[in-house]
Amino acid sequence: MIDILNMGALNLALGIGYQLGLFDVMDAMGGPAGSRQIAGKSGLNQRYIEEWLGVMATGGVITVSRADDGVLLFHLPKAHGDFLTRRSGNSNLGVYTQEIPLLNRTAMDGVLKGFTTGEGVPYETYGKFQSFMSELADAKHRQVLVDTFLPSVAKGEVVSALQKGIRVCDLGCGQGVAVCLMAKAFPNSWFVGLDISGEAIRDAAANARQENLSNAEFRCLDAAKLSGSAEFGNAFQYITAFDSIHDQTRPMAALHGVYHMLRPGGFFSMVDIAASSDLSKNLDHPMGPFLYTVSLMHCMPVGLVDKGRGLGMMWGREKALDMLARAGFSDIKVESIPEDSFNDHFLCRK
Repeated sequence: MIDILNMGALNLALGIGYQLGLFDVMDAMGGPAGSRQIAGKSGLNQRYIEEWLGVMATGGVITVSRADDGVLLFHLPKAHGDFLTRRSGNSNLGVYTQEIPLLNRTAMDGVLKGFTTGEGVPYETYGKFQSFMSELADAKHRQVLVDTFLPSVAKGEVVSALQKGIRVCDLGCGQGVAVCLMAKAFPNSWFVGLDISGEAIRDAAANARQENLSNAEFRCLDAAKLSGSAEFGNAFQYITAFDSIHDQTRPMAALHGVYHMLRPGGFFSMVDIAASSDLSKNLDHPMGPFLYTVSLMHCMPVGLVDKGRGLGMMWGREKALDMLARAGFSDIKVESIPEDSFNDHFLCRK
């Protein structure tokens, strides 16, 4: 129990250090440095840094030595910097240390109430957490979407079609990062981002304008209400949903909407957490407690709004396959994703 308390406290301090860029500063310094030097390089208060260094040192994140004049020196080993700094790319775990503190700050009251009432917690409650998740998706998509993920879809068939020109929809597009990246990379194709958040859609449209993209548009719509839409029927050759289906209040209706919107022969890429629907099979999952906690604090509550289903992040591949089949898909493959061990890629063809 003491280890759990210590690790919880350490995660909070790690998140502070990551957000303030302290790991980046120490990594760039390349060797041991005193608190005064670290404060000078970071532009932050020395006394706060001293206390933070105490957490990092006792937590084993940094090493401590003493200079000839008796001043304590602190060093971030390169092996630790490889996972805690912004240079880490796909190995960056430091960014995730902000997640639980943000959820605690934005959603704790709503989640505690939900245990009694069974009610969900609306998206708008999450504020800064939603912005954080957008930044997280931004970084991830910039690293792998165009150069790694898309070329792996259907053995390059989708990229070939994108180069020639097709209509693409991104479901749960958020602030439009994926849409803008794809629109910029494939100017012959047309991209539509859908999201139920009006604020996210406004931000996405602004991002597209800033990029001078003329082949992208964004609509504030709920895919769960589009299964009978004449406008969207058979409208797209490729549809994507990046970690968004499990947040839907009515995910089955959303998948029916996807099937309705997809042209015969078209592809649907659903990217979601790699896990089993059976809790007993997730007991050895290396990120199990973290993922279930994020689901408890965010994914499940937003999915319970308006008496929704509340699938949660850990709904699992078995349930996902069953729901995709019930939506109408018969050609479904579950594939690993290059440079992304967190997620499964459910590739469906209509």
